[in-house]
Amino acid sequence: MKAIVQDRYGSADVLQLREVPPPAPRRGEVLVRVEAAGLDRGTWHLMTGLPRIIRLGTGLRRPRNPVPGMALAGVVAEVGQGAAGFAVGDRVFGVGTGTFAEVARARADRLAHRPACLSAVEAAALPVSATTALQALRDVGRVQAGQSVLVVGASGGVGAYAVQLAKASGAEVTAVCSTTKIDLVRAAGADHVLDHTREDVDAHRRRYDLVLDIAGNRPVAQLRRVLTPTGTVVFIGGEHGGPWTGGIQRQVLASARSPFVRHRLAMFVSRESTADLQALAGLAGLGALRPVVDRTFPLAEAAKAMGHLEAGHARGKVVVVP
Repeated sequence: MKAIVQDRYGSADVLQLREVPPPAPRRGEVLVRVEAAGLDRGTWHLMTGLPRIIRLGTGLRRPRNPVPGMALAGVVAEVGQGAAGFAVGDRVFGVGTGTFAEVARARADRLAHRPACLSAVEAAALPVSATTALQALRDVGRVQAGQSVLVVGASGGVGAYAVQLAKASGAEVTAVCSTTKIDLVRAAGADHVLDHTREDVDAHRRRYDLVLDIAGNRPVAQLRRVLTPTGTVVFIGGEHGGPWTGGIQRQVLASARSPFVRHRLAMFVSRESTADLQALAGLAGLGALRPVVDRTFPLAEAAKAMGHLEAGHARGKVVVVP
């Protein structure tokens, strides 16, 4: 089969299209014939090996899994032992291993049946980013109807979903983005938009019950200034910082400080599950969640797709199609 392979960590030029043997499903897994694979910042981190602390889990000198990619949509090609709930021919979406390929492995408990209302490309844009937004709002931020929510970094993959899901929860949403992406976040349902090239998040007297910090490029003190007295900041992203810990250090330090301040400062890492994928599919079916796809690239141009993501040009999700 054709697959994108990387033999070392680095920039997008380490990604090469090769012929490789198809994987075999392990216990509890299925094989999926990939119709589309979504890109996300997690895939970028695994490609670059940055921050270096992640290499403790991904491989010290080179990626333990040489075929990158996590989010996928496709058709079940084989069901492994102990993998319940799926049959050959089922159309599915979710999170797998090595999805930048024609065939990929995926744990059955990280897949869901793809609803008829979603194309393969749209479904591949959901699993990682939309799950992150859902869990950050619902499980960590504990968003409630009538609350005021600020989404910092609202035009990216996670941010565009966070705006939609916060609105679906009944919140009043303020989105922070650049001038060229204002139309995107307004279309996602934002009640208010702050153009960060002209004004900052604390330029107004508006206060928020919940701040989702996806951009990860503002001082924690500044985010706390815009909170209500008992408000919450959920730290989702963070690309800034040294090569060893990156934005992780900022999140850990803020979380450690949380018990000693009146605000709640929460570090967050998402975990995909069938239940949450089904919840996202249900919201999409109701029209409350719309996949935001910026561009698609053929598998052979995966390096170009990653470069587009890395440059910050994406307006929503980038998807690779085998």
